[in-house]
Amino acid sequence: MTYNIALLKGDGIGPEIVDSATRVLEAVGKKYGHVFNFTPYLIGGSAIDATGMPLPEETVKGCLASDSVLLGAVGGPKWDTLPGNQRPEKALLGIRAAMELFTNLRPAKLYPALKGECPLREDIVENGFDIMIVRELTGGIYFGERGMRQGQYGEEAYDTECYSRMEIERIAKVAYETARKRRGNLISIDKANVLESSRLWRKIVHEMEKDYPDVVCKDMLVDNAAMQLVRNPAQFDVIVTSNMFGDILSDEASQITGSIGMLPSASLGNTSRGLYEPIHGSAPDIAGKNIANPIATILSGAMMLLYSFDLKAESDAIVNAVDKVLAAGYRTADLAHGGEYLTTTEITDKIIENI
Repeated sequence: MTYNIALLKGDGIGPEIVDSATRVLEAVGKKYGHVFNFTPYLIGGSAIDATGMPLPEETVKGCLASDSVLLGAVGGPKWDTLPGNQRPEKALLGIRAAMELFTNLRPAKLYPALKGECPLREDIVENGFDIMIVRELTGGIYFGERGMRQGQYGEEAYDTECYSRMEIERIAKVAYETARKRRGNLISIDKANVLESSRLWRKIVHEMEKDYPDVVCKDMLVDNAAMQLVRNPAQFDVIVTSNMFGDILSDEASQITGSIGMLPSASLGNTSRGLYEPIHGSAPDIAGKNIANPIATILSGAMMLLYSFDLKAESDAIVNAVDKVLAAGYRTADLAHGGEYLTTTEITDKIIENI
């Protein structure tokens, strides 16, 4: 099979980590008989420098014409003084909207070899954990009506949380089907004791239970969920939640894995084409030094193979290779704590050797 992949390398360490992921994908293609054609496009600060805008029209067209998209990272202090609508980060919302991506999948897995990196007590993470967070991506308070006004006590600002039945049904469908492919446990997180939008969310999620008799669905209030993630993360299989709650909880979950440099993500819509990216930032302080951890981006490529191309064996080959490299004791600079480490290029070479 031949697949056309748009590369959005972006800023900072973005080009380095995307190059590592493409090398791994090429190795997988060679082993399994696939061809991956990579076409780079500008996004973020690099796009601002070249074109004056964070998301050029050529980039949007290229992504929409591709089979899927791999993104590095955007942003950096060089562009921090620009107005909000002209900053590199604006491109992320723009490309997600253009590709009509409403689901964000963020796995949070504690690798056995990295248990010592987890900030939680040893007895809590003794058996590890493997969580998939399904976050609604295009609705809720981030996209609701907002504004400024004069009130009784001076200036007021407001943001509105709003969800429609359609938005809730489509994200819940993704969550149920994801749970069905994993361990069959789904926890829907909301704030139904206070918010009307959460009450509708809870109602609709449970209306859909009848279509998934093989999935056990329970509710959890978001404040309790934040506590349970650090008290007993192993209880979670699949989590589904709103845009804002998902944003916060997925960042919390990333920290209990021990390294943000290990965590991939996928943004999906109604087509097989998705946007895959590591959850970390552009790390401009280490850009160009060949010490960035590329594993999150490499694993994002593995998610692309699974969710966009339905190549499970190929995806597993990458995941298993990463497991073997970590189990053998190889570490990148962010995991070495001042000890010996492999460069970005070297850790990529080791992963390729194990595919």
